[in-house]
Amino acid sequence: MIQSFEELKNIIGGQSIAYDMERIGAAYELAQRAHEGQKRMSGEPYISHPLNVAEILVQLGMDTDSICAALLHDVVEDTDYTLGDIRKRFGAEVAGLVDGVTKLGKIPFSSREEQQAENVRKMLLAMAKDVRVIIVKLADRLHNMRTLGVKPEQKRRDTSLETMEVYAPIAHRLGITAIKEELEDLSLRFLDPIGYSEIEHMLDLKRDERLAFLKKIEDKIRLRLQEEHQSIQIYGRVKSIYGIYRKVYMQGRSFEEIYDIYAVRVIVETVNECYNILGIIHDMFRPLPNRFKDYISTPKQNLYQSLHTTVLDKEGIPFEVQIRTFDMHYTAEYGIAAHWKYKEGIQGHDKLEERLSWIRQLLENQKESEDAREIISTIKTDLAPEEVFVFTPKGDVISLPSGATVIDFAYAIHSAVGNRMVGAKVDGRIVSLDTVVHTGNIVEILTTNVPGHGPSRDWLSIVRTAEARNKIRTWFKKERKEENTQEGRAELEREFRRNGINLPDEQMKEFLLAIAQRQHFHSIEEFCAAIGYGGISLSRIMPRVKEDYTKNYRQSDDQKLESLMAMKPKKERKATSGVIVEELEGCLVKYARCCNPLPGDDIVGFITRGYGVSIHKADCQNVINAMADQSQSERWVRARWANTVREKFKTTIDIYANDRESLLADISIAIANMHLQVHSLNAKELKDRHSSIQITFETTDIAQLNLVLSSLRQIEGVVSVTRSVQ
Repeated sequence: MIQSFEELKNIIGGQSIAYDMERIGAAYELAQRAHEGQKRMSGEPYISHPLNVAEILVQLGMDTDSICAALLHDVVEDTDYTLGDIRKRFGAEVAGLVDGVTKLGKIPFSSREEQQAENVRKMLLAMAKDVRVIIVKLADRLHNMRTLGVKPEQKRRDTSLETMEVYAPIAHRLGITAIKEELEDLSLRFLDPIGYSEIEHMLDLKRDERLAFLKKIEDKIRLRLQEEHQSIQIYGRVKSIYGIYRKVYMQGRSFEEIYDIYAVRVIVETVNECYNILGIIHDMFRPLPNRFKDYISTPKQNLYQSLHTTVLDKEGIPFEVQIRTFDMHYTAEYGIAAHWKYKEGIQGHDKLEERLSWIRQLLENQKESEDAREIISTIKTDLAPEEVFVFTPKGDVISLPSGATVIDFAYAIHSAVGNRMVGAKVDGRIVSLDTVVHTGNIVEILTTNVPGHGPSRDWLSIVRTAEARNKIRTWFKKERKEENTQEGRAELEREFRRNGINLPDEQMKEFLLAIAQRQHFHSIEEFCAAIGYGGISLSRIMPRVKEDYTKNYRQSDDQKLESLMAMKPKKERKATSGVIVEELEGCLVKYARCCNPLPGDDIVGFITRGYGVSIHKADCQNVINAMADQSQSERWVRARWANTVREKFKTTIDIYANDRESLLADISIAIANMHLQVHSLNAKELKDRHSSIQITFETTDIAQLNLVLSSLRQIEGVVSVTRSVQ
């Protein structure tokens, strides 16, 4: 990493691009003045960060404005300089780049996830106008990841998870392979340090032996090809640590089953040469069946093109050969940045617009959802590296993310095809609508012309792509307004009953209108309609709704409870159980199942007829409701936990998480590692591609429960973990 502007100038001087050094120098001087006296957490002067971000962009071949923006990207956010100052000194383009990278730091949000989502949406909106915004942001994130080791552990994990879920997929879609792979490797190092170290160790074992083998293969291929192909480059490459990690830990393969850990790249001038050399390679070595991929005739969504084939040498050792042209290689390595680095790489404004159309599509798909956080979910699914190539009966290729269904395929063709869909055929056979498509499938969509026919609400839980989900919501929003309102109101009532929210009609209207306005709706009807067509995920906003209800509408009940807890204390006797009850020595104590109190909770006792004293949490809904009955007031008694409680208590928690493969296994492993005795576990899939999991287990007190909740919240995909309310 560089530490001075002189080092940056030397690197710039070694590039083939003509830079405006006067402007870059002025940007550095302003940044140095602005950050004077500021230090990074590592103790380095803050200016070292923008210098290194600029260096990354120089290596990518970005232009003068991008380098200036890199040097100035934190000035507006962290110093007294304004965007107007930047615009006046360096022009509108540099100011626009700086503004696009600057976070929304001064706007209040209800959660860290919402803050993250709004920052990403702002960045994508700026990116739709000027793609250099995201390239500067990727360079910024890359240097932050390289220096993340000095941050606290939780900050390292949060930043790494965001990098893995948001920035690495964007780098992949932009085709900037070098940044994408380094971001993934650095994130993995903090998210699973043990797994990272194991892969590193596996690569170190016999490394010299493998590299010698690879060099022998390179020389052998070069000797065979150099006479016929003068302009040719051949070199070996090692698969990224995260790429190996995915196959070993996520796909369950052994290290020996990964055939592309080491690969030989052959780079030539023309497409014809690629296919000719493919034939020569298959003549020199024995090709493995079903291990050939033609990404030249069928490019990936990020326009990656290459021929991949896995072959065996005479000793039976498998390895991969990748064959591509120089233009394809520039695109594979530098992606969208090749537009600036290599003029012969990505030519023309139209070609650039084509490569960026997915940004506008992603923003368009997110419009129908009122939840900004869905944009993060969309990036994780639609921009994921895995994709499948599916064919229409006419031979057109449709690219979809791995796991997409025939419904996703229908909507990828056209919204009208999806809306009129009644069935599907895969490779000539009728299949169910939740059938997942795979590369090479020929899919035919069966449609109807019956007026009024449309999608089912159940499809929202089946589809994988944001495009399909958005088009289904749009249909319901336009065609079923009244039905949406009724469906949303019914769902709202069910959730309120489940959470014990009950108010008189006038107060309920006031309460609902406040919720609707907070979600940016003008009326309760609009709010209910959005729930009905799926624009609002009720399960996501319920924690805040319950908090508002408790704060604003339980006040009188709480006062009753406080008066009970403040009653004149009477003589306490020795506890025969884990609870001390006033003046009732030796009484039978049982713990209420409605709230499952734990040591550490505020508690209150109720004298039952024939069953001793029932112990409740002080904020138990049944306690709150019972306070209204004055005839029972004498039966409520003060209680508290004894100093030592040797019992174990049953408690139930609710987990709300993004639905994914191995989610339940990860949760089970985490609970097993904490040595908890589990009594029951129930899981169900929700409509919005989420899962609801309820677990009942034994714990000693509220402190242990909080530790369990905190541990489970760290699991990938878990949105919330709460103590269950009966």
